[in-house]
Amino acid sequence: MQQDDNTTAAAIFETAVAAAVRAPSVHNTQPWRWRLDGETIRLYADRDRQLAAADPSQRALLLSCGAALQHLRVALAQAGRAAEVTYFPDLGDPDHLADITTTVASPSPEDLDMAAAIRHRRSDRRRYGPRPTPSRQLRAVARAAVPYGAAARLVPPNLRDLLAEVGHAAADRHREDPAYQRELSAWSGRHGTSDGVPAANTPPVRDDLAMRFFAEPELADRPLADDAAEWLALCTPADDRLSRIRAGEAAGAVLLTATSLGLATCLQTEPLELPELRAEVRSEVLFDCAFAHALVRVGSVPTEAGPLPVTPRRAPAEVIASPATGERVRESVSAVRI
Repeated sequence: MQQDDNTTAAAIFETAVAAAVRAPSVHNTQPWRWRLDGETIRLYADRDRQLAAADPSQRALLLSCGAALQHLRVALAQAGRAAEVTYFPDLGDPDHLADITTTVASPSPEDLDMAAAIRHRRSDRRRYGPRPTPSRQLRAVARAAVPYGAAARLVPPNLRDLLAEVGHAAADRHREDPAYQRELSAWSGRHGTSDGVPAANTPPVRDDLAMRFFAEPELADRPLADDAAEWLALCTPADDRLSRIRAGEAAGAVLLTATSLGLATCLQTEPLELPELRAEVRSEVLFDCAFAHALVRVGSVPTEAGPLPVTPRRAPAEVIASPATGERVRESVSAVRI
């Protein structure tokens, strides 16, 4: 590349990372680091942001980084670059998750729709509307997982009570775990920070749906009413580190597809954080044919519901390092607060 091409690539890459950091992460920990190295973007796990109590095996960390990687793919596609990903390029560094190079490619209408969805996607923990989600939309959302070697299996109505029981069991266990509760409190109920789950984005816990007990919930919810939400189980044939990253990419694609269709979504992992409950979901919901990594609640946005507040993100300058020194790059891209 010539110098001008390098400058253009660097600007495209920084802008793409600014979009990638809008990806969802468990507790909004944003457990990723990026390095721009000429024509390569390098993605690293940030273990300082690993949830020691909730995620000792790094399942949620890898899932979160995978979602960010998928958002990066989308942002690059919008900019006319097709991403080529090499997973775990440095066997001596387990935190080095992926290298991304690009080739020139014209964005498709779908690429543009997905990129626009990054700006609008929210984790909506409120009750959803009573209008059932059309089957064609559910099929489109589920298909979004396929290119990443994953599946988004629709949970049939007769198994939703089982999911609720698993969710309540996880919540009950976690309420009795002091380390888990300290960690959850540290990452929620925040005001004016660039990470964690703000109080303004969490409604009070409801009896009819197992949800995390985030600190100091402030978000108004609908009165108890019909909620026609559907559930998808995100799963892969294997349960290794690559599968967890790929499941995260699939999660990002599923959420953006649903958002582009005007649907509300929320990614949930608490019911799968305990091995015995995860095994129960694998057995009873997936019939021992796949490994579950996350659940996605999807449905219609209630007509009376107001817009959700923006969740914070760290500025790109905080998460992008220069290749030679590891120092943060110049703050040429301001924090994306959409």
